[in-house]
Amino acid sequence: MDTAVRERELVFTWAAPPIVFGIGAIDESGHHVARMGMRRVALVTDPGVTAAGIADRARRSLTAAGVESLTFDGVSVEPTDASASVAVDWVRARAVDGFVAVGGGSVIDTAKVMNLLSTNPGDLFDYLNRPIGDGRAPSLPLLPLVAIPTTAGTGAESTAVCVLDILALQLKTGISHPSLRPRLAVLDPSVTVSLGPEVTASSGMDVLCHALESYTAIAYDARPRAAAPADRPAYNGANPISDLWAAEALRLLGRWFRQAVSTPDDVDAREGMMRAATYAGIGFGNAGVHIPHACGYPIAGRVRGYHAAGYPGHEPIVPHGQSVILAAPACFRYTYLADPARHDAAAVLLGGDAARTGPDALPEVIIALCRDVGIPDGLAAVGYGDADVEALATGAVQQQRLLAVSPRPVAESDLVDILRASLRNW
Repeated sequence: MDTAVRERELVFTWAAPPIVFGIGAIDESGHHVARMGMRRVALVTDPGVTAAGIADRARRSLTAAGVESLTFDGVSVEPTDASASVAVDWVRARAVDGFVAVGGGSVIDTAKVMNLLSTNPGDLFDYLNRPIGDGRAPSLPLLPLVAIPTTAGTGAESTAVCVLDILALQLKTGISHPSLRPRLAVLDPSVTVSLGPEVTASSGMDVLCHALESYTAIAYDARPRAAAPADRPAYNGANPISDLWAAEALRLLGRWFRQAVSTPDDVDAREGMMRAATYAGIGFGNAGVHIPHACGYPIAGRVRGYHAAGYPGHEPIVPHGQSVILAAPACFRYTYLADPARHDAAAVLLGGDAARTGPDALPEVIIALCRDVGIPDGLAAVGYGDADVEALATGAVQQQRLLAVSPRPVAESDLVDILRASLRNW
């Protein structure tokens, strides 16, 4: 084996939780929880899911299966280090043998943090990814977590990561470790029918970025070789298994996304979007995401006055799906040179014209989809101006765990150019 081969990675890892999928799956969740040996669980949810009666469906199923549930419904939309601290304190004061998370990515990610910090010593910053935190790995086993997503978006039910807004730093970052991955995902498209068009659109854009970023990520065997198996990152880079899931997610998005937004009660469209979200989560949960997500974290974290339509409350918020898509056209225009054929193929999977190729082909498909489902037309539409670009780039360059997955090396000056080009997308 020559030196060049010895120095690059030759191994990738791939994992996903078992899945229970279909209309009515939430109503049998108790059966699966009981079979896993849990008898007293923390049921983690949020006020919106509770008001919609979805958490009650899970609770009734748990009760019928002989599982006691203690409910924490104080999860915040777009969780922060402060909201996570409240949730952790709540669960530390109670004895449970597992977690059931019923909600969107905010709920599932909060449950992951609750699980980690109630079973392992230390505080949140001990485990946050470097350079924001210390990047410590859990030293003790976590309890079983069953994830029941109520949005077709984050793919958090499949991944080994969780994301939080760090208020003092005005950016998002996360924790990444295989032990965070849920033990089971229960996916019921019927619970997404009540979502409004704005939340459906934003959640779907998160799916889109997951699928595109994992599909265009640096190849796993183009990365430096890990010094030891334990040092291999959760985000391996593009690999043959993740590619299959990401490609199918893109095809499903091209088929169902617009219809799910325009016709909310179309169960076929809802099922197609939930499949897309799960497939994309399985893909990026192993391959990783890159520049759009790195830019999205400070875009969400530094928001001043914008509050997205369709979201509860009045505080400023750029929902995660919006934050990652706003710079995506410019990001994929930048990464095109790394693998033109793959970028062109992604555009076609999303429904683009096969005869249209080049660095603008995929961005044009993304922009058309954004316009059709009502996504803001760039950073300026959510309150940012040219004077904000450098600070956003500084926040993005701190996301080295994500930027390492980019198929093309990216410096802070490149991020400045990408973000400036994203002030208006059309």
